[in-house]
Amino acid sequence: MIRTLTQFAAVLLALLVASQAQDAKRKQYVTQLAAPHISVAGAKTVPVELRFAIDPEMHINSNHPKTENLIATKLVLDLPTDISVLKTIYPAGKDFSFAFDPSEKLNVYTGEFPITLQVRPAHGASAGTFKVHGDLQYQACNDRACFPPKKLPVEFEVTVLRPKPLPRRR
Repeated sequence: MIRTLTQFAAVLLALLVASQAQDAKRKQYVTQLAAPHISVAGAKTVPVELRFAIDPEMHINSNHPKTENLIATKLVLDLPTDISVLKTIYPAGKDFSFAFDPSEKLNVYTGEFPITLQVRPAHGASAGTFKVHGDLQYQACNDRACFPPKKLPVEFEVTVLRPKPLPRRR
Protein backbone atom coordinates (compact mmCIF):
# COMPACT_ATOMS: atom_id res chain seq x y z
CA MET A 1 0.00 0.00 0.00
CA ILE A 2 2.79 2.48 0.91
CA ARG A 3 4.67 1.55 -2.25
CA THR A 4 1.57 2.23 -4.36
CA LEU A 5 1.06 5.62 -2.66
CA THR A 6 4.73 6.49 -3.25
CA GLN A 7 4.44 5.57 -6.93
CA PHE A 8 1.21 7.56 -7.20
CA ALA A 9 2.86 10.61 -5.59
CA ALA A 10 5.85 10.31 -7.96
CA VAL A 11 3.53 10.23 -10.98
CA LEU A 12 1.60 13.27 -9.69
CA LEU A 13 4.84 15.15 -9.12
CA ALA A 14 6.06 14.33 -12.63
CA LEU A 15 2.77 15.52 -14.12
CA LEU A 16 2.97 18.75 -12.12
CA VAL A 17 6.53 19.45 -13.27
CA ALA A 18 5.59 18.69 -16.89
CA SER A 19 2.55 20.98 -16.63
CA GLN A 20 4.67 23.83 -15.24
CA ALA A 21 7.23 23.33 -18.05
CA GLN A 22 4.42 23.57 -20.64
CA ASP A 23 3.08 26.72 -18.96
CA ALA A 24 6.57 28.27 -19.10
CA LYS A 25 6.77 27.50 -22.84
CA ARG A 26 3.45 29.25 -23.47
CA LYS A 27 4.13 32.16 -21.10
CA GLN A 28 4.70 35.49 -22.77
CA TYR A 29 6.80 38.00 -20.83
CA VAL A 30 5.90 40.86 -23.18
CA THR A 31 2.46 42.06 -24.24
CA GLN A 32 1.39 44.43 -27.00
CA LEU A 33 -0.59 47.34 -25.62
CA ALA A 34 -3.60 48.67 -27.55
CA ALA A 35 -3.04 47.95 -31.23
CA PRO A 36 -3.17 51.17 -33.23
CA HIS A 37 -5.47 51.78 -36.16
CA ILE A 38 -4.24 54.50 -38.47
CA SER A 39 -5.72 56.17 -41.52
CA VAL A 40 -3.76 57.59 -44.41
CA ALA A 41 -4.82 59.33 -47.59
CA GLY A 42 -3.00 58.49 -50.78
CA ALA A 43 0.64 57.47 -50.65
CA LYS A 44 1.69 59.58 -47.66
CA THR A 45 4.07 58.28 -45.02
CA VAL A 46 2.63 58.08 -41.51
CA PRO A 47 4.17 57.01 -38.19
CA VAL A 48 2.72 54.01 -36.38
CA GLU A 49 3.74 53.58 -32.76
CA LEU A 50 3.48 50.05 -31.41
CA ARG A 51 3.69 49.91 -27.61
CA PHE A 52 4.80 46.94 -25.56
CA ALA A 53 4.95 46.15 -21.83
CA ILE A 54 7.43 43.79 -20.21
CA ASP A 55 6.47 41.85 -17.09
CA PRO A 56 7.77 43.35 -13.84
CA GLU A 57 11.06 41.83 -12.64
CA MET A 58 11.91 40.96 -16.27
CA HIS A 59 13.99 42.57 -19.00
CA ILE A 60 14.61 41.81 -22.66
CA ASN A 61 17.67 42.54 -24.76
CA SER A 62 17.45 45.74 -26.77
CA ASN A 63 17.53 45.78 -30.55
CA HIS A 64 21.30 46.39 -30.28
CA PRO A 65 22.66 44.16 -27.50
CA LYS A 66 26.30 44.69 -26.58
CA THR A 67 27.47 41.23 -27.65
CA GLU A 68 26.65 39.05 -30.65
CA ASN A 69 25.69 36.02 -28.57
CA LEU A 70 22.67 37.85 -27.08
CA ILE A 71 19.35 37.67 -28.92
CA ALA A 72 18.26 41.11 -30.12
CA THR A 73 14.63 42.21 -29.92
CA LYS A 74 13.31 42.37 -33.47
CA LEU A 75 9.98 43.14 -35.10
CA VAL A 76 9.22 40.97 -38.16
CA LEU A 77 6.12 41.92 -40.17
CA ASP A 78 4.11 40.14 -42.86
CA LEU A 79 2.90 43.10 -44.89
CA PRO A 80 -0.08 43.24 -47.24
CA THR A 81 0.91 43.96 -50.85
CA ASP A 82 -0.37 47.55 -50.75
CA ILE A 83 1.49 48.58 -47.56
CA SER A 84 5.21 49.09 -46.97
CA VAL A 85 7.33 49.97 -43.95
CA LEU A 86 10.04 52.44 -44.89
CA LYS A 87 11.75 52.49 -41.53
CA THR A 88 11.57 50.74 -38.14
CA ILE A 89 12.76 52.82 -35.19
CA TYR A 90 13.68 50.96 -32.01
CA PRO A 91 14.22 52.86 -28.77
CA ALA A 92 17.64 53.06 -27.20
CA GLY A 93 18.08 50.44 -24.52
CA LYS A 94 19.32 51.13 -21.02
CA ASP A 95 22.59 49.74 -19.69
CA PHE A 96 22.17 47.57 -16.58
CA SER A 97 24.44 45.20 -14.73
CA PHE A 98 22.98 42.15 -13.05
CA ALA A 99 23.99 39.93 -10.13
CA PHE A 100 24.96 37.05 -12.42
CA ASP A 101 27.76 39.19 -13.95
CA PRO A 102 28.16 42.60 -12.29
CA SER A 103 31.23 43.44 -14.40
CA GLU A 104 29.29 43.43 -17.69
CA LYS A 105 26.48 45.85 -18.51
CA LEU A 106 23.70 44.64 -20.77
CA ASN A 107 21.65 46.91 -23.03
CA VAL A 108 18.02 46.07 -22.26
CA TYR A 109 14.40 47.20 -22.30
CA THR A 110 12.30 47.18 -19.13
CA GLY A 111 8.78 48.34 -18.34
CA GLU A 112 7.08 49.79 -21.42
CA PHE A 113 8.73 50.63 -24.72
CA PRO A 114 7.64 51.75 -28.21
CA ILE A 115 8.68 50.67 -31.68
CA THR A 116 7.82 53.26 -34.32
CA LEU A 117 7.24 52.37 -37.96
CA GLN A 118 7.16 54.70 -40.95
CA VAL A 119 4.31 53.21 -42.99
CA ARG A 120 3.24 54.14 -46.51
CA PRO A 121 0.61 52.72 -48.83
CA ALA A 122 1.76 51.95 -52.36
CA HIS A 123 0.91 54.44 -55.11
CA GLY A 124 -2.46 53.41 -56.44
CA ALA A 125 -3.25 51.29 -53.37
CA SER A 126 -6.88 50.31 -53.12
CA ALA A 127 -8.93 52.14 -50.53
CA GLY A 128 -9.79 49.94 -47.58
CA THR A 129 -8.52 48.56 -44.30
CA PHE A 130 -5.44 46.36 -44.24
CA LYS A 131 -4.40 44.21 -41.29
CA VAL A 132 -0.67 43.99 -40.67
CA HIS A 133 0.50 40.90 -38.79
CA GLY A 134 3.89 39.92 -37.48
CA ASP A 135 5.95 38.84 -34.50
CA LEU A 136 8.04 40.59 -31.90
CA GLN A 137 11.00 38.28 -31.39
CA TYR A 138 12.65 38.61 -27.99
CA GLN A 139 14.40 36.82 -25.16
CA ALA A 140 13.26 37.58 -21.63
CA CYS A 141 15.48 37.34 -18.56
CA ASN A 142 15.25 38.11 -14.88
CA ASP A 143 18.17 38.79 -12.56
CA ARG A 144 18.95 35.05 -12.28
CA ALA A 145 18.23 33.39 -15.62
CA CYS A 146 17.27 33.84 -19.26
CA PHE A 147 14.36 31.98 -20.79
CA PRO A 148 14.01 30.49 -24.29
CA PRO A 149 13.40 33.02 -27.08
CA LYS A 150 9.76 33.88 -27.78
CA LYS A 151 7.65 35.29 -30.60
CA LEU A 152 4.80 37.58 -29.59
CA PRO A 153 2.09 37.92 -32.26
CA VAL A 154 1.68 41.60 -33.22
CA GLU A 155 -0.99 43.30 -35.31
CA PHE A 156 -2.33 46.68 -36.31
CA GLU A 157 -4.59 48.12 -39.01
CA VAL A 158 -4.01 50.68 -41.72
CA THR A 159 -6.97 52.26 -43.48
CA VAL A 160 -6.14 53.72 -46.86
CA LEU A 161 -8.52 56.54 -47.73
CA ARG A 162 -9.40 57.64 -51.20
CA PRO A 163 -7.47 60.79 -52.02
CA LYS A 164 -9.65 63.85 -52.38
CA PRO A 165 -10.04 64.89 -56.00
CA LEU A 166 -8.27 68.06 -57.00
CA PRO A 167 -10.58 71.04 -57.58
CA ARG A 168 -11.37 71.64 -61.23
CA ARG A 169 -10.10 74.82 -62.80
CA ARG A 170 -12.56 77.11 -64.42
